[in-house]
Amino acid sequence: MRNVSITYCRPCGYEKRAKEAAALLRERLSVDATLIPGKGGIFQVKLGDEVVARRTKGHFPDAAEIVAAVTAARD
Repeated sequence: MRNVSITYCRPCGYEKRAKEAAALLRERLSVDATLIPGKGGIFQVKLGDEVVARRTKGHFPDAAEIVAAVTAARD
């Protein structure tokens, strides 16, 4: 399986959300996601080079949505 990474904006306080998503990915899919601190409001989840979930204006994916996106992208 391709690597899963979660890039999150540390100054924005998104680290907790990233850790929650990583924990649920580990629990449900036995996948260890790499957490990558960033800035500029970023929050995106990648499977390999493909972005499968991201924060957009007016929407922030929750942990369950991230698990579903990773599951769909790897099938």
